[in-house]
Amino acid sequence: MTAIINAQRDGRTSTRKTIIGTGIGNAVEWYDWAIYATFTPFIASQLFSKSDPASAVLSTLAIFAVGFVARPFGGFLFGWIGDRVGRKASMTLAVGLASLGSLMIGIAPTFASVGAFASLMLLVARLVQGLAHGGELPSSQTYLSEMAPREHRGFWATLIYTSGTVGILFGTLLGAVLNMALTTEVMNAWGWRIPFLIGAAMGLYALIMRSRLHETDVFEGETATEKRAPLWPQIVRYRKQALQVIGLTVGLTVIYYIWGVVAPSYATTALKIDRGEALWAGVIGNIVFIAALPVWGKLSDRIGRKKVLWAGAIGSAVMHFPMTWLLKDSAWQLAVSMSVMLIFIAASAAIVPAVYAELFPTSIRTVGVGVPYSICVAVFGGTAPYLQQWLGTTVHMPNLFNVYAVVLLAVSVAFIFTIPETKGKDLAH
Repeated sequence: MTAIINAQRDGRTSTRKTIIGTGIGNAVEWYDWAIYATFTPFIASQLFSKSDPASAVLSTLAIFAVGFVARPFGGFLFGWIGDRVGRKASMTLAVGLASLGSLMIGIAPTFASVGAFASLMLLVARLVQGLAHGGELPSSQTYLSEMAPREHRGFWATLIYTSGTVGILFGTLLGAVLNMALTTEVMNAWGWRIPFLIGAAMGLYALIMRSRLHETDVFEGETATEKRAPLWPQIVRYRKQALQVIGLTVGLTVIYYIWGVVAPSYATTALKIDRGEALWAGVIGNIVFIAALPVWGKLSDRIGRKKVLWAGAIGSAVMHFPMTWLLKDSAWQLAVSMSVMLIFIAASAAIVPAVYAELFPTSIRTVGVGVPYSICVAVFGGTAPYLQQWLGTTVHMPNLFNVYAVVLLAVSVAFIFTIPETKGKDLAH
């Protein structure tokens, strides 16, 4: 009896460590990217020339996009580590690198003091973070999917976007609080650095937590020969699954970045909504998103992955234009439009970590997901904020960007038809 109780206690402890270690590291990564978008106006004014504010904002967003260029390399590097050395090692190294990038931004000198070197340091920091984030998501979602009970894998998978959104939410809340507590002069002087320094500290804590995790049984069950098998032949063999990852991701990543990440910043810079009010509207939208994720995850464990994916992609496509038309000049409009869109976006976001993991065998699961996913996010997700800003404020054709987003969602809908129903799949095979 005592042995049974101890085993149950050990199981609960292991589950708690898995959730905390995976979740906090993932939250830190997403927090880093969210605060960059949130504090874009301050970064632009401090690390670029003030002679042309509009150009400075576009340059800052361009570096946001450039950071995504490193993601495929991160997906391959950390994917290789994850599939050869272990999921735990890959996750730990990724969050450590992300923490370094955040620290670099937090201590970067201003353009006024060192000129273009300030912009260069920002670029390097974003490339470092891009490399880390390219490895973080496939490593953590593979680890979590392999640790989860197969009958509850859809629900467990929601931890990826739940923890990530908590990171975004914390960054948004921090921005709102700093905006209220500090004057514009103080924010420009040093206040904008606070979130990045906090991110570096949280990353260090996440690194320690992840170093204490156990490796997954699925990975440990692989033979030495399987772990050393050449990657390229396997990548070629599973090219169809890689294409499916790209197809599913292309529309979902763009619509998520539009409404889940950059909407408050876009509302401030393009629609002239008060920055503080826009940030609080973002908080409301992300809370709704977090609440919706586990609902969709549990539903996928009951009715299947494909039906939930269709609900998310088709719902997002149908509601995108109405919610865009609703958003004009008020924070309440931003809160409502973000909330509605994020309910539908949550359907796909909740379960794609499980779906991706279920498409590949153990020997190539991390890199098989990481490389195509990172390429897709780099090409489409990373450029979405820049395209939205440029088409809306420079070319004055915002509807063109909206059509682009809906067309990409239609592509994702089409690819859902090509994937098998993977609910309940044994990941050990």
